[in-house]
Amino acid sequence: MNQHSVRSLVTLVACALASSGCFRLARTSPPVERYVVGGAMLTQADATPSTTPELAIGLRRLDLAPYLATLAIVVRRADNQIVTTGFHRWAEAPSTGLNRAVSGYIANAPGIRSVDVAPWPVRAEHDYLVQLHVTRFEGVEPERGASGEVHLLANWEIIVPDDGAIIARGVTTYRAGDWAVDDYRGLVSRLDLGLLTLSRDVVRCLLQLAPPTQAIPGDSARVAVPRGPTITCSAEP
Repeated sequence: MNQHSVRSLVTLVACALASSGCFRLARTSPPVERYVVGGAMLTQADATPSTTPELAIGLRRLDLAPYLATLAIVVRRADNQIVTTGFHRWAEAPSTGLNRAVSGYIANAPGIRSVDVAPWPVRAEHDYLVQLHVTRFEGVEPERGASGEVHLLANWEIIVPDDGAIIARGVTTYRAGDWAVDDYRGLVSRLDLGLLTLSRDVVRCLLQLAPPTQAIPGDSARVAVPRGPTITCSAEP
């Protein structure tokens, strides 16, 4: 059989296989799932009216660890390897979504009149500003076994708007176990509860502070209350 005949035979066999459907080059990919935070259930205590003066809060732009600034939902393995699937993603930029969720939880808390998220209108007035620094916000896959955990770690400051002085600071660490690895719905719901915990910590600290101003007796004017040293707010045991 000459070379031309061999090439013709190979071509015919290839065409026959293709037409018979023996090979499928395209595989059906799983659909991409997109998630948001901000839907955690509030308790009755979260909605109980407060007897303290209500505060207007400004929430600054979120300071997010660079490896978390991705639309892919992050999972950390026991060896500190960061993995993502490509099929489980945030529906919005994480810095935007986290700030939106936290602002909503703070706004629903007793003692809070309003919460603005940066950038806010030029003429907006706030009693205090809040700055969040989120360094962990992920699932944690164990070295062995199928049960993982969820980890949120955030530092935060409460700031006086007039001069930028830090009047209080705190740390929130949230861990939730019994996360079934690859259950991204469960991962997101647990992370959302972590944001609710963070919001409660911030509000609890805000309500410990003295009112930023006080009324002058017999006058409609208000004056700034003298400030003490920066306080450290600890999480509720």
